[in-house]
Amino acid sequence: MTERDKVIKRGFDFTVALCGLLVLWPVIAVTWVLARRDTGASGFFVQERIGQHGQPFRVVKLRTMRNVGGTTVTTANDARITPLGAKLRRYKLDELPQLWNVLKGEMSFVGPRPDVAGYMDLLPEEDRVLLSLRPGITGPATLKYRREEEVLAQQDDPQAYNDTVIWPDKVRINREYLANWSLATDLRLIKETILK
Repeated sequence: MTERDKVIKRGFDFTVALCGLLVLWPVIAVTWVLARRDTGASGFFVQERIGQHGQPFRVVKLRTMRNVGGTTVTTANDARITPLGAKLRRYKLDELPQLWNVLKGEMSFVGPRPDVAGYMDLLPEEDRVLLSLRPGITGPATLKYRREEEVLAQQDDPQAYNDTVIWPDKVRINREYLANWSLATDLRLIKETILK
């Protein structure tokens, strides 16, 4: 990805995130109130993730789970997910507050999903090129694994399956995305995300 490509991508992200927040703030506000009532905690879930160049940042989502401890790997039948939370996750409404992260330049609309520490920050040297990208709300790996929680629910050891099968495949897919980036590709992936 050239410097010109990065400017185009960032300009697109900023413009669309600003417009999205102006249009969708009532939806975010209503779902925040509902999530707060449903979980008995703050309607927003804020968590440190690894961002561009390996720098940590705080991602913002709508809270969909009860505030209890556990693994960072979530399965479809995870007892921590509330009934409302399951609906918010199904329709990806829990992701809407990330428009703020995109506006601030911490995220992009398309890119690798932002992970907790222990994944992107520990990539081997040949894969660290992915850290040049801002994490994305969606991306090619996100679309392939849009039913990831259901797949993990079928495994005897979801954490091990994630770490040895899904994560390496996501790295491969995201490297292909970076090597072949174009604005047209981003637009196609955003369209696919909305349709699916």
